[in-house]
Amino acid sequence: MKALIGLLLLVFGHDVSSVIHSLQFFSTASSGLSTFPEYVGVAMVDEVQIEYYDSNTQRIIPKQDWVDQDYREDPDSLERETENRKGHQQVFKAGMGILKKRFNQTGGAHIIQQMSGCEWDDEDGTTEGYDQHGYDGEDFIALDLKTLTWVAPVHQALTTKHKWERNRAYMEQMKYYYTKVCVDELKKHLANGKSTLQRTERPRVSLLQRSPSSPVVCHATGFFPNRVVVFWRRDDQELHEQVDPGEVLPNHDGTFQASVDLDLTAVPQEDWGRYECVVQLKGIEDISTRLDHAHIRTNREDSHILAFILTGVAVLAVVAAAVVGVFLYRKRNDSDTSSENTGGQKLAPEVKVKPRRGFSRSAS
Repeated sequence: MKALIGLLLLVFGHDVSSVIHSLQFFSTASSGLSTFPEYVGVAMVDEVQIEYYDSNTQRIIPKQDWVDQDYREDPDSLERETENRKGHQQVFKAGMGILKKRFNQTGGAHIIQQMSGCEWDDEDGTTEGYDQHGYDGEDFIALDLKTLTWVAPVHQALTTKHKWERNRAYMEQMKYYYTKVCVDELKKHLANGKSTLQRTERPRVSLLQRSPSSPVVCHATGFFPNRVVVFWRRDDQELHEQVDPGEVLPNHDGTFQASVDLDLTAVPQEDWGRYECVVQLKGIEDISTRLDHAHIRTNREDSHILAFILTGVAVLAVVAAAVVGVFLYRKRNDSDTSSENTGGQKLAPEVKVKPRRGFSRSAS
């Protein structure tokens, strides 16, 4: 399952002028995991979590002030949406039973996932929509919006594919939702949350090195949004060798961090001055940091900075737990399954167009 995707993204196109905004929904159902809710739903705008729901609390928790305010202004909508989530919860539960039968499974731990949403380019107005389903960490079925068909990589998904494609009214509803309803909802969130989602925070850039033989890390942190470009160049030419780019990671305060390593094993010290790290973020001038011994912070001198990077990784793990749909759950020690890992998402009696702030439909 192509896991968005988005929450973990390091851009290398060096074109940060055009911004592609996204509204994403993640739904996850589990079976055989006593410490994890049977159903979790998360909504995100531009990689920022805006809502959370799970089957334990059975309530929607707004994660942003503007979402909470929206519900306060229309109290009935919160009740409606809560009932919708409860309905999705039951759809996923039914889907789990169907999938276990299809894969001839009688026990063990299993995960169903859906990742869906839309994107909008704020410059040329183009849009994209997607709806992907997975089971036990593998692709099950995915929507091809251009052809209005479903791609089924495993034979257990063919029944779902044929059922959905025969329902032409449903397929047209899917097209309308992802090209119109979802995009309008995205634009509404962008307008309501403008002060948060469309702000720009300048990154702080440091050069870090654990030991004299370690790569030099160019570390940018505290920036927003997460669409950043971080790269090394030599003599004003971008390097594609000697470098190891990392991922964009979330900080605890809602900003992001990113880094890229530079291997200097074969570089004489007298040539260090030819290297510089460049950080590009829309709305600010490029930040260039020349490679210089005086500017490098070592693990011994500034262990708290390197610890901050590890903290970002820890925060990422927490986000991954909340946004469970982003990552693939791969089963271990599954002695109860007789088939290889394959993926499938919600299978249920009937499929409905996703409602306002909805998360999932059914599949059977």
